Amino acid sequence: MAVRGKVLIVEDDRAISNFIRRVLEANGYEALMVHTGREANSMLSSHCPDLVILDLGLPDMDGMEVLRSLRRWSLMPVVVVSARTDEREKVCALDAGADDYITKPFGTSELLARIRTAIRHTRTTGGSETIARSSRFTARGLTIDYDKYRVYIDGRDANLTQNEFKLVALLGRYAGRVLTYDYLIREIWGPNKAYDNQILRVNMANIRRKIEKNPGEPEYIFTEVGVGYRMIEGD
Repeated sequence: MAVRGKVLIVEDDRAISNFIRRVLEANGYEALMVHTGREANSMLSSHCPDLVILDLGLPDMDGMEVLRSLRRWSLMPVVVVSARTDEREKVCALDAGADDYITKPFGTSELLARIRTAIRHTRTTGGSETIARSSRFTARGLTIDYDKYRVYIDGRDANLTQNEFKLVALLGRYAGRVLTYDYLIREIWGPNKAYDNQILRVNMANIRRKIEKNPGEPEYIFTEVGVGYRMIEGD
């Protein structure tokens, strides 16, 4: 089964976090677990997951602090899972940037549905209404399938790695626009890799070998020298 995404579970109750991890892994997700806010902040910047499941009642800090800190540098989706049922708590979390809020106890089907929705919304909005409707971007034989997390060239799977897909998917969402090196690095690898253009160049070189007929003369992803990269506009 293809990995559907990397999820960071921030939950101090180890029985609950282990349960969520088993559910996620059984449904094709890669799951990481931490139990404190300090560990969460470290993992968020070093691993850049596709989604965060965040408990608010952490032992060393309130989960809202983790959420606000994350929102200073990333739009990474966050689903709050909390025992706090007060409506003001929910509104506060959503206003601070949470994508969804689930109260404990919760059903596994509901949790998985909220996760799918949050990841899909993040991966398919921001640049194109067509992508938001169809979950696909197409341009001259290139297809980005945001539901399957796959890139195809003339129907053939390009076999991109997870980070390579994230890069192509992000550029596809903003097709026709230049995304700066710093923005791409921050969104894919986190703030600790800021200004490390080498990691971006290596990944882009690998992507071009997989999707371009002639990597030296790309037809899909163009380099704006000294600024960043731009995806060709869609069909």
